[in-house]
Amino acid sequence: DLNFTQIGLITFTFQMTASLLQPVVGAYTDKHPKPYSLAIGMVLTLVGLILMSRAPNFPSIVVAAAMVGSGSAVFHPESSRVARMASGGKHGFAQSFFQVGGNAGSAIGPLLAAFIVVPKGQGSLAWFSLVALLAIIILTMVGSWYKSHQQAQAKSNVTAEQPARLPAKTVAISIFILMCLIFSKYFYLVSLTSYYTFYLIEKFGISVQNAQIHLFALLGAVAAGTIIGGPVGDKFGRKYVIWGSILGVLPFTLVLPYANLFWTGILSVIIGLILASAFSAILVYAQELVPGKVGLISGLFFGFAFGMAGIGAAVLGRLADQTSIIYVYHVCAYLPLIGLLTGFLPDIKKANALNK
Repeated sequence: DLNFTQIGLITFTFQMTASLLQPVVGAYTDKHPKPYSLAIGMVLTLVGLILMSRAPNFPSIVVAAAMVGSGSAVFHPESSRVARMASGGKHGFAQSFFQVGGNAGSAIGPLLAAFIVVPKGQGSLAWFSLVALLAIIILTMVGSWYKSHQQAQAKSNVTAEQPARLPAKTVAISIFILMCLIFSKYFYLVSLTSYYTFYLIEKFGISVQNAQIHLFALLGAVAAGTIIGGPVGDKFGRKYVIWGSILGVLPFTLVLPYANLFWTGILSVIIGLILASAFSAILVYAQELVPGKVGLISGLFFGFAFGMAGIGAAVLGRLADQTSIIYVYHVCAYLPLIGLLTGFLPDIKKANALNK
């Protein structure tokens, strides 16, 4: 059996491996695009899954988690670039649509764990490698499209994105603020994704399968929030989405630790829905701040998000072991207050219009 600290360290290893490698991969692929890196990333994930299914002890599980994290690091920067290429100008929608695939997988994961892994055992993880194999085939086809699109773009001499019309200092401060918002979002979100089932079991005494169903509802709301945030940002402005998704969730996080089981389920769905709408808006806003560096920005922000989730899992796991899992939710309830920093972000469209 694993304690909260070990669970946190497994998540930390996966998240930090992805976190440290993604900006490096993104910066490299900005200069040297690699269309088939999408499939290569999935191969690394496949190897990690197979290792996970056969891991005999805790250190082996950590190694497998690092392999899966490496696959994620290779996959995300280029996949974000492909999403932007295929967006038709609707960058927020494209980013949301891309991310909702991962969120949908995260939502289905607890159900698969409850109804396959728990009754069948660790070895059943190997069956999920079949899904990874299918993904490798699909991503190879996407890589071929990416390569042909790149060649066509080179032949037509399409001009690069116009540079940002904001001072370098303003851009740097804005990137720092966006990272603070990512910290707030992912520290709170990891308290739900990693420890929500334990919270429900400890506080309300429900079964593991019942807790997994509650987690499925939460992660389904996260997937829905992700797909909603992008189009809303395209239409009304990304800064408004960032305001609403980070600071707007505060009343619900403050009430959650005092709610009964029924209202805990309702509140967690609302929190997941609102909070998840932030990331695509934050990422596309950052890409507009630093145009022409899609890989670097995507790698930096995906990496930082993964890193904060990993550190959050480890820190909150340790805090839960030292105090209680219920206390963790009392502490995390105040994290959305960091959303007040959104007020210092510039209006990019207005700034560009004034400088024309």
